[in-house]
Amino acid sequence: MNLVRDGYTRLVRPALFRAHAGDPESIHEDMIGALALLGALPGVRDLVGLLTRTSGDPVTVAGIDFPGRVGLAAGMDKDARAALAWQYLGFAFAELGTVTAQGQPGNDRPRVFRAPASGALVNRMGFNNGGSVEVSNRLGVAGIVRGNRAAGIPLGISLGKTKATPLADAVGDYLTSFDRLAPHADYIAINVSSPNTPGLRSLQDGGALGELVGALTARAALQAPGDPLPVFVKVAPDLTWPQLDEVLQAVTDGGAAGLIATNTTLSRTGLAEADRRLADEAGGLSGRPLTARAREVVAYVAGHTDLPVIGSGGVMTADDARALLDAGASLVQLYTGFIYAGPALIADINEEVR
Repeated sequence: MNLVRDGYTRLVRPALFRAHAGDPESIHEDMIGALALLGALPGVRDLVGLLTRTSGDPVTVAGIDFPGRVGLAAGMDKDARAALAWQYLGFAFAELGTVTAQGQPGNDRPRVFRAPASGALVNRMGFNNGGSVEVSNRLGVAGIVRGNRAAGIPLGISLGKTKATPLADAVGDYLTSFDRLAPHADYIAINVSSPNTPGLRSLQDGGALGELVGALTARAALQAPGDPLPVFVKVAPDLTWPQLDEVLQAVTDGGAAGLIATNTTLSRTGLAEADRRLADEAGGLSGRPLTARAREVVAYVAGHTDLPVIGSGGVMTADDARALLDAGASLVQLYTGFIYAGPALIADINEEVR
């Protein structure tokens, strides 16, 4: 894998970082555009797959057969443009979105800030996406239907609240997205933990969360009696243990299939001195500063529920992934680690797990 590792870290990443030094979000846009093209070119994607794919450790979680333990976290492929490409980079599953019922532009730019000395990012993107109708149509055109593996790997879809929708109407907003996207998903993730939509994290409160989870799982049971679509809940790393207890009770009572721990953090602990300029930037921090806290939350959640846990946050090395799995996670997800290390990180984790 030296060719992949060295090619990305010594050539591709430095070139991208230099070309988009003033606007890191442009790197994301260019990468998704290139991967969307890759997904449409069978010969090219097969060649990329030969260079990057490694065998994973198969596991069944919430009734879904995953070919490996390493997946793409939500936030990277917000509009499912690259859904057909992720398997060729080595991912065993991908979580698309976060998608809202209505399309929205997100927060004003600049809204992504790179912290290279810390191995981190700060973002306040605010669920920018084309909306549930657009994403549903795109997945339909690609022939992606629950369980058919048209993308080669399981696909989850993360749902969020439309910013303009009042919190009192949040359940209906999520249900609208669910109805449109559930036919194309192998699981649904409820994102109530992003710090970048005003008031969203209040939906983690026990009563509100229980109502939301119960509504979505009931809808899943109606859509597929006997084989309801699994619903996961993504939690914030900034919750206290009593708050997490409340979340776990609501998730369990609501009939969720599992949890994703964690989202980005509002804390700025762990930022290197060279990156302290970002301490006052609004938004969620991801990457290496989140590694230890994500592990703590995964261990706590796994120790207080029988539901499966997907570990996410601060996975920058194979050892980080192993630590999350040892803490009780069944699967792990990458975002910032993938940006900094590229496909070689997936291969390293697969080798470590095997």
